Amino acid sequence: MRNKKHFFAFILSVMAVSFLAGSALAANVTGKIAFDGVAPAVEMIKADADPRCKAVHPTGITPDQVIVNSNNTLKNVFVYVKTGLEGKKFDAPKEAVKFDQHGCQYNPKVFGIQTNQPLEIMNSDDTLHNVHALPTASQSFNLGMPIKGMKLKKSFAKPEVMVKIKCEVHPWMSAYAGVLDHPFFAVSGDDGSFTIKGLPAGKYTIEAWHEKYGTQTQEITVADQDQTADFTFKA
Repeated sequence: MRNKKHFFAFILSVMAVSFLAGSALAANVTGKIAFDGVAPAVEMIKADADPRCKAVHPTGITPDQVIVNSNNTLKNVFVYVKTGLEGKKFDAPKEAVKFDQHGCQYNPKVFGIQTNQPLEIMNSDDTLHNVHALPTASQSFNLGMPIKGMKLKKSFAKPEVMVKIKCEVHPWMSAYAGVLDHPFFAVSGDDGSFTIKGLPAGKYTIEAWHEKYGTQTQEITVADQDQTADFTFKA
């Protein structure tokens, strides 16, 4: 009887260790956003209405809706876990996401943020700017920022992909925020690549969003090895 008790205790301990090891499995999801086709023609936007903006962009502002990198990839594609994390809770980071108005443009153009995470909005220009966020799930805000160096903080209460942000003073200025209740998202960079870090083991739907070309999804399974999720958007 004693040996049986020891045996069952051993089996239970092995099962517990196996469960904890399995729940601790995580991996990165990496990929690139390829672009197939001819990049849209670039028509410069005049900034004559604001002398300070014109001084920064004397020949006009390059539109940033579509940025095709030199290696035929797309910048500013928001990639995130769309499904697979239901029922799991993640605390909002205390560190703020920085959102600047610099050179009469929003920076970053596309970004991710968690619900209730601080968004620090800055004006680095010596001119009046305006930040008008248009969420449908959270409360909107419309902030005038006339002073260089001015900073304000806001947040979003509910998940939403994507929240448009625009400037009522300079109509060419726009940005998009992907608001999620988890930290598993990324934005493609100057080489079209992205990395979603530390995704727990499981089955997921990954979605890639682009301002002009819409969305695409992939199904992936994560265990203990990094996974690849490449996307191709056609012109």
